Amino acid sequence: MPALYVMIPAALLLVGVAVYIFFWAVDSGQYDDLEGPAHSILFDDQDPRHQAAVKPGDEQPDDKDPTPRA
Repeated sequence: MPALYVMIPAALLLVGVAVYIFFWAVDSGQYDDLEGPAHSILFDDQDPRHQAAVKPGDEQPDDKDPTPRA
């Protein structure tokens, strides 16, 4: 029984730390793009026409590619 006096606060502390880490990860954008990394491994990084190869902020207009990029 005395072990419960130590284990219950320790468990609550552990749950609190886990919840804090989860909300920190969500706020820092860890879960913003879940499909991008999975698709980017399928394509060559050197292909500038593919969306997965383009890093944010590095978009350059291409006259040969008529599709608009968002």
